Amino acid sequence: MRKIYRRGTSDPDRMTDARRRVLETLAEYGDLSFTLKELAEMASVTASVIKGLVTQGAVLEQDSPRDQPFMRMDPSLPSKNLTDDQAVASALLAAGVASGKYGTTLLRGVTGSGKTEVYLEAVAAALKSGRQALVLLPEIALTEQFLHRVQARFGAKPAEWHSGATMTERRRIWRMVGQGQAQVVIGARSALFLPFQNLGLIVVDEEHDTSYKQEDGVLYNARDMAVLRAAMCGARVVLASATPSLESWVNAEVGKYQRIELKSRFGAAVLPEMRAIDMRAEQMQPGTWVSPTLRDAVSDRLAKGEQALLFINRRGYAPVTLCRACGQQIGCDNCDARMVEHRFLKRLMCHQCGETKPIPETCPSCGAEGKLAPVGPGIERLAEEAIALFPDARIATLSSDLFGSARALKAGIEDIAKGGTDIIIGTQLVAKGHNFPLLTLVGVIDADLGLQGSDLRAAERTFQLMRQVAGRAGRAEKPGQALLQTFQPEHPVIRATLSGDEEGFWKAEAEGRRMAGVPPFGRMAGIILSGSDAEAVFDLGNVLARNDGALRAIGAQVFGPAPAPIARIRGRHRVRLLVKAAKDAPLQQALTRWIAPLRLKGDLRLSVDIDPQSFY
Repeated sequence: MRKIYRRGTSDPDRMTDARRRVLETLAEYGDLSFTLKELAEMASVTASVIKGLVTQGAVLEQDSPRDQPFMRMDPSLPSKNLTDDQAVASALLAAGVASGKYGTTLLRGVTGSGKTEVYLEAVAAALKSGRQALVLLPEIALTEQFLHRVQARFGAKPAEWHSGATMTERRRIWRMVGQGQAQVVIGARSALFLPFQNLGLIVVDEEHDTSYKQEDGVLYNARDMAVLRAAMCGARVVLASATPSLESWVNAEVGKYQRIELKSRFGAAVLPEMRAIDMRAEQMQPGTWVSPTLRDAVSDRLAKGEQALLFINRRGYAPVTLCRACGQQIGCDNCDARMVEHRFLKRLMCHQCGETKPIPETCPSCGAEGKLAPVGPGIERLAEEAIALFPDARIATLSSDLFGSARALKAGIEDIAKGGTDIIIGTQLVAKGHNFPLLTLVGVIDADLGLQGSDLRAAERTFQLMRQVAGRAGRAEKPGQALLQTFQPEHPVIRATLSGDEEGFWKAEAEGRRMAGVPPFGRMAGIILSGSDAEAVFDLGNVLARNDGALRAIGAQVFGPAPAPIARIRGRHRVRLLVKAAKDAPLQQALTRWIAPLRLKGDLRLSVDIDPQSFY
C-alpha cells in the first residue's frame, strides 16, 4: 500500500500562493492521484504545504494498492447503430483481427463518416479474442472526446499514455500492459514501445498527420513503426484517415494494404460546400486579414446561432518584427531564425529553440525608437481583428501555446463542443478530428501559406490540411460551408481541394513523385551534421561526400553538403546532405557502411533520418 493524494471537497481557510499551486495542479489533472513527492515537485512546494491542506480537507490522503489493474472492458456491450457502409467495413476489420494474422488496412472515409465507430468494432474483436489493442492519436487534445466514446462502447476507461499523464500513472500503465491487465491503450506515438503482453490490433488514427514523425533524438515514424511492430507480433493495423498519406494510398493501390472506404457522412450530415474567395478582387483595409466576403459569411452564421471557425496555420501574433527605419528583422541570438511576436505573453519567441525576450522599445540594430512593427498575421493577430469585427461574439483562440497544460486545452475544446463559443480562431490543432456539432462555417485565412517552399510534400500537406479543416463544418444536421481565401484560385492544389477530386489529386501527385524517383517511389535519407564550429561541421560533410563509395555501390546519389535552411539552432551550426536511392536499394545497410569509419571529435554530431518529413 502507498499514500496517494487527490483533491478534497473543502477549501482551505487561508489561500497562499503555495496552496494555490497545489490545488491548481490537482485540478489540472482531473481525477488522477499523486504521490506526495510527485505532487510536491509538480506544484513546486514542500511536503508540509500538502500535509497542511490534508488537515483542512482540501486534499485527500488515501491508502491505495500499487499499480492497480484497469477495469475489464466488455466487448459484448451494444455498439451504436451503424450504417450499411459502416457495418460492412467493421465486419471486414473484425474478421481480419479474428484471423490472428498480420495485415494492414487503410480505412479511408470522408470527414464525419464515422471511422471511429468502425474501428472500435475492430477493438471489440481484439478484446473478444483475448488480445490487447493500441489506438494512436496525433494530438493529446483529441483524447478527451475519444475516451468518452471508448467508455460508452466498452463500459470502462482505457489506459491513457501521453505527456499529460503523471509518472505514477505511467508506472501503473507500463506494468499493467506488460501483465495483460490493460486491455486497451490510447496514446501518443511513444505508446508503441509499451511492453504489450499480447498485442492484437494497432489503430493509427489520422495516419497522415506529421506529428507521428519523431524529429528529435531517436528519429522514427510511428505509422511505419506500427506496421513493423504488428508484423513482428502477428497483429492487425488499421490506418484511418479522410486524407491518407501518399505512401499509404500507394500501398493500397498496389495491393500491399487492404483498402476500405466510407464515402458518405453519418446520418443526415452532408459534406460542406467549398469555394474560394479570390483575394485579388477583395477590397482589403491595410493591416486586416478577414475579407469582406468572409466577414459577411461569419455575421450570417452568428445571426443564426451557429459557430464559425477562422483558421490560420501560424502561431503567435506576427511571424516577423521589422524595424521601419533600417529594415532589420529581429532574430534569435542562438538560431538563424526570426523571432515571433507573442503579444499574449508580451514577448518575442524563437520557435526553434524556445528562447524568449521582451519586446524591445528600440531597434537592437539602429536604436530607433517606435519604429518596430509586426509584419504578417498570426493566430493572436487574427483573434484581435475578430474581436474588433464581432465585439458581441464569444471568441475562443485554440493554439497549443496559449494553454498552460494539456488538460486546460481539453477543457477549452470541450467547452467549444458544448456551444460555449461563437467564433473559434484556430491553428492546425483544430483540423485534427474534432467534432463541433454547431460549427457550420470554416474560413481559411491564407490557403496559399503551405504552397511555398521546396518541400516535396508541400502540395500533399496543403491538400490534406485544407480538406481536414473544411471537414470540421456541417458535421451535424445543419449544412456547412468552407471558404478559402487565396491569391491563387487557379493553383492545381486549390482547384483539387475545391472540387473534391481526391483520386485525381493522388494520381497526379503520385505520377509527379514517380517521375522524380522520390518517396514513395524511391528512398531518401537526410544526414544532419551539427557542431559549435561551422568549419569543422562543413569539413565533416565534405569527408562524407568524397567517400561515398558504399552508396555508389547501390546506385545511390549524394547531394551536398550544404547549409541547412535553418543553419544554426541553439548555437550549433547545421549542415545537411541528402541521399537518394532506388526503392529496392538496401539503403540502411549502405548508410551503415558509409558512416562506420567516421570518428566524431569534440561536440560534432551526426544523425540519420530515413524518409525525412521535414528539411529544415
